[in-house]
Amino acid sequence: MNESIFPNSDLYETGYCVIFVQGISPMDVLCRIPHRRSRAVELDRSELEAIKALGAEVEQGDISEVNLDELERSGILHSNGPLLRAGRYGDWAFVVESEGPFLAKEEILKAVSGGTAALFAQMSETAAAWISYAEDGEILSSFDPLFPDSDYGKWPAILDGLTGYRKAIDSGERADAYENALRKIQEALKCAVSPAVDAVRLPTVRVADGY
Repeated sequence: MNESIFPNSDLYETGYCVIFVQGISPMDVLCRIPHRRSRAVELDRSELEAIKALGAEVEQGDISEVNLDELERSGILHSNGPLLRAGRYGDWAFVVESEGPFLAKEEILKAVSGGTAALFAQMSETAAAWISYAEDGEILSSFDPLFPDSDYGKWPAILDGLTGYRKAIDSGERADAYENALRKIQEALKCAVSPAVDAVRLPTVRVADGY
């Protein structure tokens, strides 16, 4: 997968979900998610994966730059729910989940898009993909890039009008439909995030009741 796409399968080998939200902060995005959350702790991607794999069994050596007592107090180690990291790129905040599928819930995209716009993208470990776009609590476009004519959003034409993603799909190989559509949408909306943005420590929460 091309590194210009964030996230990508090189960074998240078992798949991912990501939501980009315009004009609000990363912590505001996390606070809009309608589920009970732990206190935020800054983690990088490798530290998150260690906690995800080991849970309460994680040791200081697994997360050498993070205080284990702070993690314990935050509540991040107290659940098997999804772990979410949030960051910023330009005017857009993003929240990313390794594997998924918690962020794929429609209620979350609706909640975070209140008063603004939000873009959702998902790639599973089996390469199944999905893209959705919402404005002010309404999902306007929601589709599998392999089958763009089957769009389950309220006003599908809006996203294509804003971005021209259909032409990007039609002019490329079918196997590249997701990459081509997502890249075109991100570039048009100005949320084409560099993978380097995800390499640093970012505010991370555990959603206790997420699954």
